[in-house]
Amino acid sequence: MPVRTTADDARVRVQRRRVLLSGTIGTTIEYFDFLLFGLIAPVVFNQLFYPDADPVVGTIAVLATFAVGYVARPLGGFVFGHFGDRIGRKPIMFVTLVLMGAATTGIGLLPTYAVIGVAAPILLTLLRCVQGFALGGETVGATIMAAESAPHGKRGGYAGTIQIGGALGSVLASLAAALVASMPTEQALAWGWRVPFLLSAVLVLVGVYVRTRIDESPVFTRAVAEAPPKAPLLVALREEPKACLTVFLCVITETSMLQLFTVYALVHGSGELGIPTSVMLNGVLIGNIVGIAMNPLFGRLSDVVGRRLLISASLVVGALYTAFAFFPMLASGNAALIVTAMAIPPAVIQTMIFATEASFFAELFRGAARRFSGLAVSRQVGGVIGGLFPLIAATVSAAAGSVWAVVGYYAAISAVSLTAVLAARETHREALT
Repeated sequence: MPVRTTADDARVRVQRRRVLLSGTIGTTIEYFDFLLFGLIAPVVFNQLFYPDADPVVGTIAVLATFAVGYVARPLGGFVFGHFGDRIGRKPIMFVTLVLMGAATTGIGLLPTYAVIGVAAPILLTLLRCVQGFALGGETVGATIMAAESAPHGKRGGYAGTIQIGGALGSVLASLAAALVASMPTEQALAWGWRVPFLLSAVLVLVGVYVRTRIDESPVFTRAVAEAPPKAPLLVALREEPKACLTVFLCVITETSMLQLFTVYALVHGSGELGIPTSVMLNGVLIGNIVGIAMNPLFGRLSDVVGRRLLISASLVVGALYTAFAFFPMLASGNAALIVTAMAIPPAVIQTMIFATEASFFAELFRGAARRFSGLAVSRQVGGVIGGLFPLIAATVSAAAGSVWAVVGYYAAISAVSLTAVLAARETHREALT
């Protein structure tokens, strides 16, 4: 018996390491694939896919195409959440990864407007929809697997480790975008922009291999020992509406935060302030390198001080930083200040909420057999609003003639999210079963 127990314990430890590695690789790929579009699009896509449009209209069209990926997420959340609660987390994580990689590779192979005319932006939009559809399940599956596989009292650290992939994927996407931005314009437009999208296929193959070697979530396996619910989303909405609402409201600002400090900042900085894109991308790169180390630290800290404290701090600091530091530093014209302004959010502010919410959201749902559906749909519907941030910000800024309209909008949604977090229960000491 002691030998069997030791062997079982060793297997559990191996599986936990595989889940962490699998989730980290998958999250790296998802952020690389999805953010790559947002970072490269403002640089070249308006010229390649919307060449006949006015420059301002072309920029808005590119941002609208970017936002379409978020609009497709709720459908992915509904489909993959349903089957994630019916047949398991592992097969869903496999499918979403393959779809995500296939769509990104497809963008790299896509003919431009000059070759196939109006079909080019249409196909680009469709591929963005596939990306968003896949991401609707991927962003939830990896963190749920980590939280459900972690030992009690260490879920924050485990889920925070998964979020390293977000920073690492952002680093890779920033490096790729910086490389494209540094190329001669003719080469970047002719073929340079395609290379990062095509390289995504290599990352996907690695991720698929790792995911074939993990076991199903033990918490889910126990929860569905009997027949799982036929409509897990309806069960989640009926029995845990507060958890669904909390996730929905919190994700609005979490997603907007990412869009504000990356996509919108690049559009605003390069288009209105004349800042070289390479300078801003250097800040994004430095910040995410620091974020690789900060993600597990913040996740582990949330195991000690609680989830709500760190998430609330991120929301408050983010709103104050946007109003009193971020835009003034960008407008300074000083390269060092601009790099610093772009680096602080991914290093600290975004990381604080990303690392903590990974475990917090899963813990809000008490039932494992409805957790994937309730979390996926709530998260992705909130992500639609947050994903529209660059488009909304560009529109309100143009209408008001001032960036302060953007600051006001971001402060308002931050206040709503903060209210939801403060009204939620603290979860870090609860059991998932």
